Amino acid sequence: MMRIFLFVLLFVLVSCHSHSKKEAEKKFDVALLKQNEKLRLGGEYDSLISLNKKYYKQADKMNYPDGKALCYINLAELNISLENFQKAQILFDNAKEILDDSEDNLHKARFYNVYGRFNVELRRLDKAFQYNNEAMSLIRKSDHSPLKDDILFSIYFRQAIYLVQKKQYQKALGYFHKAKRLDDTGLADCAISDYVYMHKDKDSAYKYITIAYNKANLRGKEDGIALYANTILGEYFLYDKQYDKAEQALIKALKINNKTKRIYVYYGKYIYNDLRMLYERTGDKEKAYFYLKAYTEAFDRTNTSLLATINQDMESFITVSQQDADQHKSKIYWIVSLSFLGLCLLGVYAWRIIVTLRKRKKILAREAENLKIRMNDNKQEEIIELGKKNDPEFLDRFKETYPEFIAQLFMINPNLENSELVFCAMLKLHFSSKEIANYTMVQHRSIQQKKYRIRKKLNIPGETDIYHFFDTLQ
Repeated sequence: MMRIFLFVLLFVLVSCHSHSKKEAEKKFDVALLKQNEKLRLGGEYDSLISLNKKYYKQADKMNYPDGKALCYINLAELNISLENFQKAQILFDNAKEILDDSEDNLHKARFYNVYGRFNVELRRLDKAFQYNNEAMSLIRKSDHSPLKDDILFSIYFRQAIYLVQKKQYQKALGYFHKAKRLDDTGLADCAISDYVYMHKDKDSAYKYITIAYNKANLRGKEDGIALYANTILGEYFLYDKQYDKAEQALIKALKINNKTKRIYVYYGKYIYNDLRMLYERTGDKEKAYFYLKAYTEAFDRTNTSLLATINQDMESFITVSQQDADQHKSKIYWIVSLSFLGLCLLGVYAWRIIVTLRKRKKILAREAENLKIRMNDNKQEEIIELGKKNDPEFLDRFKETYPEFIAQLFMINPNLENSELVFCAMLKLHFSSKEIANYTMVQHRSIQQKKYRIRKKLNIPGETDIYHFFDTLQ
């Protein structure tokens, strides 16, 4: 009888401890992710880094590996926004290593959702879909909670964006509305407005962007959502030829961007480009050139001092986590050393891990370099294909890849028209006269005449090969 009583008592104590631990972990997740999102939207870089360092140490004390994985995911997401992809990949790898042994579907859903966004930034749209669908499948297995709704909103939102890129517009709109039902910040309204604006539905676009703009004003915060709302509102007014209102909204977006750019470092170029178009249309060539230059520099510049700080912070975080892992290893070795057989086995095991980690480090470095090369090659191929199709997006994509080239053309002659820029871009990509004639559906003789006019406008000597001239421009 006494034995049964002790067994029941032990079972109750273990159950209570397990329940208490799960409650603590749940509070950890909610507090971390809510604070992280608030700081991310506010563009508060230093506070976001400090928050995740603090919670990482807390997770270690709680012996809560999933908590550490969430910190890695948060910092990986930050590095995506900073276009610091190599660091993001390392942090994702650390998170995945932990979550491979986890049974928490909510944490895995967050991982795959953010990892999907990472892949779309690397132009791997099919992979992004795959990971987003994995996140969708995992979160449906989770119990209902406010945290689940937050993650589900992000999954729906990302799915809609991917579907837009695949030109599956009706499906995309459906997912945007699903996201909107879980969102009261105005972010989904911004996205829907952007979507219908692309489809030239002015009335609906204005309706949704006004809702988003009013929500941003009510929140009274100059954060990522306000940045998005003002940018889309400015683009709407620009399209509607309400240039005064467009300027007002875009200047406000630029002001918010200056405050939040330590996290939304990639966003400024879109505002610069909108302002460049605005001043081109209003005839203010000086301002148009100023923002064109800012636009091209934003693509070319990674902001060396900022990235140096970011990399230092990331290295510090990774070093701390590695030291933590090393301390755990030394404790394990000390305990196992009491058994000579276990010592031998673990010694061999540890040696193999170190060798594997060293190999993995080399592979990661090599893959990062190859990734960089592939990204440049893919951009080049994509631009060439757009040129062959005479696609309206050809010039914009070319400007993104060769910003300095466009800037140098304008330095030689600031009065070049878009059609002339397209022609120069094709020559830069070494399209022959015959190819340009075929792709743009004009006669070969017209191309020769265009070459003559471009030579005059850019002061290219008659004895200089025109392709060689454009090769010398960056």
